[in-house]
Amino acid sequence: MTDLILRFAEPADSNVLFQLIKQLAEYEKLSHAVTGNVAALQEHLFGEPKYIEAILAESQGQAVGFALFFYNYSTFLTKPGIYLEDLFVLPEYRRQGIGKALLSKLAQIAVERNCGRLEWSVLDWNEPAQAFYRSMGASILDDWRICRVTQENLKNLAAKQ
Repeated sequence: MTDLILRFAEPADSNVLFQLIKQLAEYEKLSHAVTGNVAALQEHLFGEPKYIEAILAESQGQAVGFALFFYNYSTFLTKPGIYLEDLFVLPEYRRQGIGKALLSKLAQIAVERNCGRLEWSVLDWNEPAQAFYRSMGASILDDWRICRVTQENLKNLAAKQ
């Protein structure tokens, strides 16, 4: 795709980025899980502290995809890493190299920032994404599981001594 532009999101992009997030949730059949809002997203992207970063993919002036990421840390490597929370390309723009360009851009950022790794999760049913990630050189770790504590369980855990 010759007219593809990849750039860091700016405050004025917050609404379009949130719309892309909602489209990602719809694709993943998780629309019901979107409980956040544009204002919170903007605060986390551009406030202090800055919790997340985002790269927008644009074609002909239209946002067609994004990558949202933040730092994690490897104690074994004693280096920061980048965790890719979400990678999404609008369905009509897939298979044009946009996802590959976004992943490559994130790898460049990780190398420039002296990170030890770039990692993310993929849904077990999303075989097209898994095949794509493998083609990009990613390993899918079968022996690791994500643990998550949210909402009331998070409050209950915080209250334990």
